[in-house]
Amino acid sequence: MSHQQEDDADYMANEYEMEAIDDDMDDEFHGRDIDASDSDADEYDYMNNKMQDTSAAEARRGRDIQGIPWERLSITREKYRQTRLEQYKNYENVPQSGEASEKDCKATNKEASYYDFRRNSRSVKSTILHFQLRNLVWATSKHDVYLMSHFSVIHWSSLTCRKTEVLNVSGHVAPCEKHPGSLLEGFTQTQVSTLTVKDKLLVAGGFQGELICKYLDRPGVCFCSRTTYDDNAITNAVEIYNTASGALHFIASNNDSGVRDFDMEKFQLSKHFRFPWPVNHASLSPDGKLLAIVGDNPDGLLVDSRNAKIVSPLCGHGDFSFASAWHPDGLTFATGNQDKTCRVWDVRNLSKSVVALKGNLGAIRSIRYTSDGRFMAMAEPADFVHVFDVKSGYEQEQEIDFFGEISGLSFSPDTESLFVGVWDRTYGSLLEFGRRHNYTYHDTII
Repeated sequence: MSHQQEDDADYMANEYEMEAIDDDMDDEFHGRDIDASDSDADEYDYMNNKMQDTSAAEARRGRDIQGIPWERLSITREKYRQTRLEQYKNYENVPQSGEASEKDCKATNKEASYYDFRRNSRSVKSTILHFQLRNLVWATSKHDVYLMSHFSVIHWSSLTCRKTEVLNVSGHVAPCEKHPGSLLEGFTQTQVSTLTVKDKLLVAGGFQGELICKYLDRPGVCFCSRTTYDDNAITNAVEIYNTASGALHFIASNNDSGVRDFDMEKFQLSKHFRFPWPVNHASLSPDGKLLAIVGDNPDGLLVDSRNAKIVSPLCGHGDFSFASAWHPDGLTFATGNQDKTCRVWDVRNLSKSVVALKGNLGAIRSIRYTSDGRFMAMAEPADFVHVFDVKSGYEQEQEIDFFGEISGLSFSPDTESLFVGVWDRTYGSLLEFGRRHNYTYHDTII
């Protein structure tokens, strides 16, 4: 990932701000009291956001799903959407990579509807620390989701509409369990760049190579580690998995070009692979035999998970990649790139991707498959999440359209819910969608 800090800061200022079309829009999207402190704003949010939430019933009656009062603004939603499409700046490490990739992309039918809007929760403020890293939302059931909100990992229950702080990294965090190799002194003011939650294990990765591990059913933090002391140490992605024997592991991808495998049964580093360029995301095949590796190189790699021996290069993208995900069948996987495309690959023929799918605004920074393999969702940096029907050969898609930077997306393990984190100073929230079924009674159960 990019580490030219000054360029990044300039880009973040430009990308994160919605363009001010007129004074009304600027007031609505960026807040009216510019002198208010963060604490004041948080208190105001706590008191007011619940009544500003949008339910499915309200959306059916015509309310904007984010609660944006278009009727009071001097610009229509349609006009503002067109302006966003024209003015949003996609970050590229390779100039014009998005334009060059368009010719490869598949035409899709965007009229499908697989997940229905269920709720927009404004009291859940999903936030981002690095503009290229957007894996900060994880669902563990159709009602339970974990996300970053400033320096806190928050648990949100869509059943009770309550949020609970699970981990606060603003101060000093140290493990309360003793394991060989764990940094018992812990960390102070960790800037969390990436997050994952699975099987009661939460792993947060930081800007200085920090790894903080916590079991959700145990008090305190169980394990802390620093992957590297290199200046360019940021943890870009973490992924939890179970080995064939059932042991719990996780993989950390770092900007020091390393991929590390940690055994959480023994709390030990079990493997350390090095690659020619910074690794932005690594994902393990369902059978545990292959690793898809993408990073600061247009070409990705498929490698043997035992020894990192290259099985095949992945050639076709035009820029750096930041996302990857495996279909549950283990035969195909997808990669997301700053050239505004997601490419799907088949392990039986890796000479070229089997399909290229195009975004609207920018890079594909997060990809998820449902556990049954029926759908794949890909998130752009802002405004759009695309849900594809895999069975149709990715020809049918649902395009979810809103406004704001995307901090992450996650299907629930049972495929019934889809959560999307939205980062915006005024309209930051958590969007929730429910899987559509042919029998309507199921949709009424919450």
